[in-house]
Amino acid sequence: MHRFIPLLAALSLSLAGAHTAVTGVTPALNATVAAPASVTLTFNEAVETRFSTFRVMAVPTGRTAQAAATLALAEKPGSARLVNRAATLPALAARVTLPLRADLKPGAYVIAWKILSEDGHPISGHSSFRVR
Repeated sequence: MHRFIPLLAALSLSLAGAHTAVTGVTPALNATVAAPASVTLTFNEAVETRFSTFRVMAVPTGRTAQAAATLALAEKPGSARLVNRAATLPALAARVTLPLRADLKPGAYVIAWKILSEDGHPISGHSSFRVR
């Protein structure tokens, strides 16, 4: 029994350091797809959507996906540069679906997020896909 206590303590510490992570993105990272009607982010735990930001934007010519994600997150909701439409999200969600405009042109797009995990830690990231 005493030999299991250090193992249990180590497991508890590793779980305490775990934060919210994206476990799935649709369209998948670097996928080339027909213009999708929406994008979906799946997280390993619920996120506080009212304190989170989700944006989808065409990657400007000469910019990396990372640079485009930074630009997208700086855009105000409803900006003409964004291709995601307004979404009604629950206060807590482990899956977020963002509807997209119907007029997506061929090219690269970035999905950017800045979330507040259930444990209060802010986390940002991005994924990209191409429309053929």
